[in-house]
Amino acid sequence: MSKKWQISVPGSTANLGPGFDSIGLGLSLYLKLDVFLQDIWEIIHLDDNGPSEFELEEHLLYVITKKIADQYGKELPPCRVEMTSELPLARGLGSSAAVIVAGIELANQICELGLTVQDKLNLSSQIEGHPDNATASVLGGLTISSMDESGTVDTFHVNKIDASFVVFVPDVELKTSESRSILPEQFDRAYAVRASASANMLAASLMARDFERAGRYMETDLFHEPFRSILIPQYAEIRAVAKTNGAYGTALSGAGPTLISIIPTAIAEDFVTAMTVQFPEHHIILTKADEYGVQVI
Repeated sequence: MSKKWQISVPGSTANLGPGFDSIGLGLSLYLKLDVFLQDIWEIIHLDDNGPSEFELEEHLLYVITKKIADQYGKELPPCRVEMTSELPLARGLGSSAAVIVAGIELANQICELGLTVQDKLNLSSQIEGHPDNATASVLGGLTISSMDESGTVDTFHVNKIDASFVVFVPDVELKTSESRSILPEQFDRAYAVRASASANMLAASLMARDFERAGRYMETDLFHEPFRSILIPQYAEIRAVAKTNGAYGTALSGAGPTLISIIPTAIAEDFVTAMTVQFPEHHIILTKADEYGVQVI
């Protein structure tokens, strides 16, 4: 059995506060697949960041790979896929989007589909239902995106995000469906205008690489965090202590329960040390923006 491909997909954070379902950031935390052609299908998890028991036909990677192959009228050749992941499940770090992007790329490689980057953006966002995490895993860096009714994605992509990020991962899962169920169905106009203004200012600050201002707007969300915060362990405490220790701002990572702070790189080590002392029940990870997106070796 000879090695054929290695596929690497960055995890991601979505929203960064008010950029609800449209702003994503690829993170230097990765899902990796080692893929071998063989006579039968196998998916092997080499760590704990995957289901402990599953039926092959229900595994998300297999479901997506087969869906894309079928969509393009191709026979799916059997593979052994060995998976490693730095993305804990149901924590708001884009684990499902990373698997979706990986499945699309796996089908692209083993079925020789010749997908373009735009194809990958459209397919992954359509399956995910929104373009924030998906575009960030495809492209890396910062993505600001919209998806029209036909499923076509339009994305501004910004690389060289020269700041550091710290994620606070609690030892609890929070399904996106549960986190969405708590959101209001509608907002009044004045409230929506304020919420949209914060999202616009966040996007502008990030594109201008004014991270201090971006951090300020990360903490002004009105679309989802005021409602989801009751589900998040130590939400208010982490935001307050992070600010005291020099963070520009802190927000939910996606739907939560993980929180993410944007900080000056110069204070990174001291910040992590201080926050680890304050919040020992969280897994605190220092990371940065990924600059490459999905990669195939």
